[in-house]
Amino acid sequence: MLAAMLENDLEILEEMITNTGEPLNKVTYRSPVLLVFLRHFGCVFCKEALDDLSARRSDFKKAGINLVFVHMADDETAQEYFARFNLDGVEYVCDPSQRYYAAFGLHRGTFSQLYGLQTWMRGFKLKSQRGYNLELAQKLGDSTQMPGVFVLQDGQIKESFIHDHAAERPNYDRLVECCVR
Repeated sequence: MLAAMLENDLEILEEMITNTGEPLNKVTYRSPVLLVFLRHFGCVFCKEALDDLSARRSDFKKAGINLVFVHMADDETAQEYFARFNLDGVEYVCDPSQRYYAAFGLHRGTFSQLYGLQTWMRGFKLKSQRGYNLELAQKLGDSTQMPGVFVLQDGQIKESFIHDHAAERPNYDRLVECCVR
């Protein structure tokens, strides 16, 4: 249903302008895009995702896959967090109104999706093992927003991962297999 919605209404991809000034739709025709909708920058799972993607960034680049983030913060905050995770110069789309999140079927999480036992356990583990701290500040984004990951190519969704709960960890390598040449 989501793919059909976006295929019939590519306007949303035209409206999504990256920090480089280019419409996302145009980017998808140049190379496959791993489009990562982040939770808020203060979320420990968002920090894990940034770390995971930073570690894979050069492999994605070699495979011809363009990494693009969608976030809810201002440019300055986003650039600070991207730099913190060695993602300087990465392409991104600012979506403080969460309009693009909604267009891709990503909504605010339920209590159990955001604060369930599984989420607390993984969050505690990440804090213990990696030192990620939860940060809550309005400028970091909406702490109730659920994340998601999409692989786009030629203006179409080729693969997607929509989180069932905030602590879920996507397999990015498996997601991009559809586009690796």
